[in-house]
Amino acid sequence: MDQKSKVLVVEDDAGIRQSLFETLGALGFAVGEASNGEDALLRLRMVNYDAVLLDINMPGMGGKETCRRICQTYPHLPVVMLTVRDEEEDIVEALDAGAFDYVTKPFQIRELTARLRAVIRRSHIPVANPEIIIVIGEITLDTDRRRVEKRGEDLHLTPKEYETLRYLMEHAGRPVRHERILTAVWGSAYGNEREYLRVIINQLRKKIEDDPARPLYILTESYIGYRFREK
Repeated sequence: MDQKSKVLVVEDDAGIRQSLFETLGALGFAVGEASNGEDALLRLRMVNYDAVLLDINMPGMGGKETCRRICQTYPHLPVVMLTVRDEEEDIVEALDAGAFDYVTKPFQIRELTARLRAVIRRSHIPVANPEIIIVIGEITLDTDRRRVEKRGEDLHLTPKEYETLRYLMEHAGRPVRHERILTAVWGSAYGNEREYLRVIINQLRKKIEDDPARPLYILTESYIGYRFREK
């Protein structure tokens, strides 16, 4: 990074906060610290941060409420939530609160920094024209012509396959809940019809993956949903 990305670490455990401050600083980030949600909101008013690393379990306001308030006030500021357990409820609540991504404790620092760099990179991409072409790996999606290609060859998708692929590619790199995909593609009455989505994902993988059993593009987020690979 030519210019240091500024990350605000919000963590009530002083030992973890200091460790993250030192480690992320050594890896090229400019790191700010906050010990609780109220402190975080105050610091965000004083410094233009590029991302927030936020612990989900904190006394006082709590991580989820802090995340909601950050996203309401700074909708383009990416928040990565630290969860204690890899449990569906915690992760779903973090994503519903507006988190861009999540990392579970204990975490590998390489994974954490990769997630931070990814959300910062995506947040700096200019807002696209609704008629755009998305290119990820060997997949090209033309939203104007509703056309999908792989290695220059047309892929013949059903309307629901196309809409599902488009939604995932528009959120590339981010975990997307089953319910959000279902609501976006089928409508609000279908938020719990996971079998519909499972069938569509299987069909899409057969069409866009070299090996559908080992997907490189449409990745499963266990118990949560799906993530289209990063560009």
